[in-house]
Amino acid sequence: MNNLLLILLQAAAPTAEEIQQKRDSIRAGARMMLEQAKDNPHDFWQAVADQMLHFGLKVLAALLLYIVGIWLIGLLKKGMKRMFERRQTEQTLASFISSFVSISLTVLLVVIAVSTLGVNTTSLAALLAAGGMAIGMALSGTVQNFAGGLMLLAFKPFKAGDFIEAQGQSGTVIEVNITVTKILTPDNRVVILPNGALSNGTINNFSGRPLRRIEWLVSVSYGVDAAACKQAILDIVNSNDCVLQADTDMNALYKELNISKYQLSTVNYRMDAIPAPFVAVKSLNENDITFVVRAWVRSSDYWPVFFNLQERFYTELPPQGFTFAYPHVDVTMLKS
Repeated sequence: MNNLLLILLQAAAPTAEEIQQKRDSIRAGARMMLEQAKDNPHDFWQAVADQMLHFGLKVLAALLLYIVGIWLIGLLKKGMKRMFERRQTEQTLASFISSFVSISLTVLLVVIAVSTLGVNTTSLAALLAAGGMAIGMALSGTVQNFAGGLMLLAFKPFKAGDFIEAQGQSGTVIEVNITVTKILTPDNRVVILPNGALSNGTINNFSGRPLRRIEWLVSVSYGVDAAACKQAILDIVNSNDCVLQADTDMNALYKELNISKYQLSTVNYRMDAIPAPFVAVKSLNENDITFVVRAWVRSSDYWPVFFNLQERFYTELPPQGFTFAYPHVDVTMLKS
């Protein structure tokens, strides 16, 4: 990488021969000026005054151009800020775009102002391009994370406060910046995920929707009354006030969850009705029968309801005659 940077800088910088040629040209010009000053001093100083006046006008034009340009860039930044506030753009994304546009336009303005003075900006542009390429290659990983951060901020697969699973880690998002995302794990560890890998990988957002479905698998012994067992499980599920029912008022529910009309209008966001709690025989196994139990809850109630009903299945079903199966072997002894 260092060799590549050296080659690029050497390509942009003038060679020793070019430098020597410029020095010779300057010496020749100086000798000609001295000769003109000796031969015709009046015309010489008149030409010097004209050149200084011409150069002074160029400097004045460059300063005026720079001042007007800076003023216009300031107006553009204020306009962008108002636009971002009106559209409620993510603060990190808005700040980055505003800074990037401001810096880019300022660099362009400086180059234009320098060229107004009559300075050849070709070498300067080549040096900036070579340096930018070298820095970009050296920071390729950072640039990838930078681009990934833009994708995350633009498409918003999650936001601060969401519980996600990504890159083998799971936790609550506490910060999303331009290069990394920080999550807080359930055991209170802060994990920093690079945005490049995060934007290109699978993200499981558990908080992405206001409602979620819980599923339990309940296995009981062979010989139980399936219909009675299903009813007993449904009675336990329906007795939990946090479980949503088929007659739930969806408008009132979304108002309670503070879901805006804009969010409700997005594709597949709104549920028009809640499916009723459901119990069915899922499989007939070697030692037991497995029932699948499904119910809908608010996302914030997911784990409290899951653990509460899991414990109630264990404690309330056996006294009603629905015993849980376990692997066992029946041995029959024959008398000879």
